[in-house]
Amino acid sequence: MSLAVTLSRAQDGVAAPQVMVEVHLSGGLPSTHIVGLPEAAVREARDRVRVAIQSAAFEYPNRKVTVNLAPAELPKDGGRFDLAIALGILAAGNQVPREKLDDCEFLGELALSGQLRPVSGVLPALLRARARGRRVVVPSANAEEAALIPEADVLVADTLADVCSWLRGCHELMPPVSALVLTSDSDAGPDLIDVRGQLQARRALEIAAVGGHHLLLMGPPGTGKTMLAERLPGILPPMSESEALETCAVLSVAGQQVDPAHWRHRPFRSPHHTASAVALVGGGSQPRPGEISLAHNGVLFLDELPEFSRHVLEVLREPLESGQILISRAARQLTFPALFQLVAAMNPCPCGYAGDMRKRCRCSPDQVQRYRSRISGPLLDRIDLCVEVPSVPLSDLSTQRSTHDEDSATVRKRVIRARNHALARAGRPNSEISNRELERDCALGPVERKWFDAALERLGLSARAYHRTLRVARTIADLDNGAAALDRHHLAEALQYRRISLLSD
Repeated sequence: MSLAVTLSRAQDGVAAPQVMVEVHLSGGLPSTHIVGLPEAAVREARDRVRVAIQSAAFEYPNRKVTVNLAPAELPKDGGRFDLAIALGILAAGNQVPREKLDDCEFLGELALSGQLRPVSGVLPALLRARARGRRVVVPSANAEEAALIPEADVLVADTLADVCSWLRGCHELMPPVSALVLTSDSDAGPDLIDVRGQLQARRALEIAAVGGHHLLLMGPPGTGKTMLAERLPGILPPMSESEALETCAVLSVAGQQVDPAHWRHRPFRSPHHTASAVALVGGGSQPRPGEISLAHNGVLFLDELPEFSRHVLEVLREPLESGQILISRAARQLTFPALFQLVAAMNPCPCGYAGDMRKRCRCSPDQVQRYRSRISGPLLDRIDLCVEVPSVPLSDLSTQRSTHDEDSATVRKRVIRARNHALARAGRPNSEISNRELERDCALGPVERKWFDAALERLGLSARAYHRTLRVARTIADLDNGAAALDRHHLAEALQYRRISLLSD
């Protein structure tokens, strides 16, 4: 029989749809045709595969070779199908047995020497294959990444010849073994104890960590805004295994190396203010995840927020609400996860010293207004917490630390305890609960309702801000030993963080 079928997987965003590689040998002039919507790199596989087969001491068929990559309507790109195509050609020519091909998938690019080169997007492919109960053969260079997935039936190989020997029963392929110790504990990253003073900013950072709320830090240069933002991942609750695999899958699709020693640490992304909209949300001719997707389940820090292009900032509005980004092209649509926590920092004015007691601001009111108006009201409305970070007296930096200068481990324990209250109640952080759940979990008494409605009327808050304020109040109550009911002091503290509206006045 001159027809053989092998299995592989394409890369479609963070999805990994199955691709059936059908190889048929027929009479006619010797030639190789690859069909099934292949991109240039896939079409070039015919030359790589031919030389690799010959380098592995096998015979390339002197016949007409037709390779069909099904489904035909799915675009295929990259060299990930090389190994599956080569094995299909060898199986169709009866040079390797076909018994093990039916329940096994193959990923890998072939060098001309027959060596297997690593490919991107291995993690999503292995997750899909594990769900189908199939074995997967991957290059040895992808071994550490493959070792992250528990209970996955994965084998690694160095060359095409090794895989063929395994199919013939002459050689055993080994499962991946990571050389690094996998750990879920926090490493010695930036510690909150390095920040002196800034009690209000510390409090806002803790509230943001518990509820997953977005945070804006505003203050003069050198007051610790960046230090505070960099220490947020260290006080966030640890990622679950599923969250960590989702985050690593995005890195794998983006072609970035996954560090097995830190695979359960929350990402922290800090793009420069010159970044384009495509760099931030993803895209390109071959759509790839952007910074917001690389920050999935972690923190996206935008320093010098008003210096970003307004167009770039506006593209954040939908992902901040939905937790994902849909990239549309003429021929296809891709969805990347983008459930990130936004932390932004800005100066109060162009010179940076408005309201500073030590240095005089030389900006006119019009200059200050133009500077702050670079950030649109709808974007500011999506930020839950706005806090000022004032200058710290130099004398405080030379004195001993006070009891309020806690380290990240101490704060993290409180964050985890408060987050567990939210998870037990709604199964998700407070920033993600729906409006219906909000009505159930944030019911106010008659006195609190009357006071809260009056405060909202005075501040002129939008309906979105109303719901976000309640979510922040719910988080504050969770920090208050998991208080079941929202009291006035919970609401008052949540409202004081809505000074965001002052920036757009």
